[in-house]
Amino acid sequence: MASINEQPVPAASPVIGEAEIEAVVRVMRSGRVVQGPEVAGFEEDFSGLVDGRHCVAVNSGTSALYLLLLALGIGRGDEVIVPSFSFAASANAVRLTGADVVFADIERGSFGLDPAAVEAAITPRTAAVMPVHLYGHPAAMGRLMRVADKHRLAVVEDACQAHAAALDGTPVGAFGAGGAFSFYPTKNMHSLEGGMVTTADPALARTLRLLRNQGMEQRYANEIIGANLRMTDVSAAVGRVQLARIGEWTERRRANADHLDTHITAPGVTTPPVAEGARHVYHQYTVRVPGSRDSAAAQLAEAGIGHAVYYPTPIHRLKPYWEPDQKAGRLWDLPETERAAAEVLSLPVHPSLGQEDLERVVAAVNALEVVL
Repeated sequence: MASINEQPVPAASPVIGEAEIEAVVRVMRSGRVVQGPEVAGFEEDFSGLVDGRHCVAVNSGTSALYLLLLALGIGRGDEVIVPSFSFAASANAVRLTGADVVFADIERGSFGLDPAAVEAAITPRTAAVMPVHLYGHPAAMGRLMRVADKHRLAVVEDACQAHAAALDGTPVGAFGAGGAFSFYPTKNMHSLEGGMVTTADPALARTLRLLRNQGMEQRYANEIIGANLRMTDVSAAVGRVQLARIGEWTERRRANADHLDTHITAPGVTTPPVAEGARHVYHQYTVRVPGSRDSAAAQLAEAGIGHAVYYPTPIHRLKPYWEPDQKAGRLWDLPETERAAAEVLSLPVHPSLGQEDLERVVAAVNALEVVL
C-alpha cells in the first residue's frame, strides 16, 4: 500500500509548459489562427522526422488515417487488412470510407501485424494493409512490405503512437504509400490535438491538401469533394515546440524503459521485447501478466502506481464490428490478439518520471503476487 505522504506515480504526464503557452499567445495575437504559417512551418519541421517526406497537417490522427485512405482511392467494395489489437480508430477510418475491414492476427513480441497472417487474409478485394506501430514499437515492415509488393497492395502506416520509431534505420511513416501520426495530449509529443499524414508522393500530398480543405487549393475554386479537417495555427505552434524536444523526451523514455527492463524481476511478468533492428520509442511500456493481469492491476493501484490496459477488448469484439460480422457469418481466428488483450498491462515510462518514481514502479511490480 502507498504511504499516506506519497503521491501516486501517474501513468502519463502530458507536457504543457511555458514555451507552449507562449507559442499559443503569440499566434492568438497574430490573428492568423487557421491553416496559416504555423501549420506550414510544422509540416516542414516534421518532414525531418520522416526522411523528408511530404507532410500534411490535419485535425487528428483519425482524420490522418481517413484522408490517406480516401486519397488512395479506397472505398466501397475494397478490403483493408487491419490488426484487431489496436485502438478502434484504426478500423474506424477504414469503415468511414465505405471499405470493409479484414482483421489479421499479430506477432506476440511486437504486437504488430503478423506478415503470414496478412498474406493468408488477402482476397481479390484486398486493396491495402494497415500495420499499426503499437505502443511505439515498429511493425515488421520489411516482411510486410514484401507481402504488399507481391500482391500490389497499398501500405498505410498507423504511426499514431510511434513518433521517431524506426526499423533498420528507416523511420516509421516512411515505408508505405503514406503514414499517419497523432498529436493527442497523451502521445509522445502533442499539439493539444492534431494529426499528420506523410507520403513520398507529391500528387498524393496535393490530394490530401485538397481533401482537408473542402476540396480547394484556391478559395472558391473547389476541385474535388472535401471536408474541413484542417489543423489550427494554435495547434501547430504547440506542435513545433514539442517537436523540438521529441529527441530529448524519446531518449528519456528509452532510458526509463531500460531501467525497468533491468530491474523488473517478478516471476510471471514479461517485459516488452524489442525486435532486431527496431528503435522502440515506448509510447507505452507494456508488460504481460498471463492469468493475473487484473489482480496485478489492483495491486499496483493499491501501491499508488499508475497503469492502464490497452486494449482489453479487441476491435473485432466491439459492438460496431462484432454484430455485423456475426450477421454476415464472419468469424475471426485471432489467438495472439485474444491472448494479448487478456495479458497486457502498461506501466509508467513517460519522461517526467524521476529516479524515485522508477524505483517505486520496480518495487511495486516485483512485489506483485501473481499466479504462475
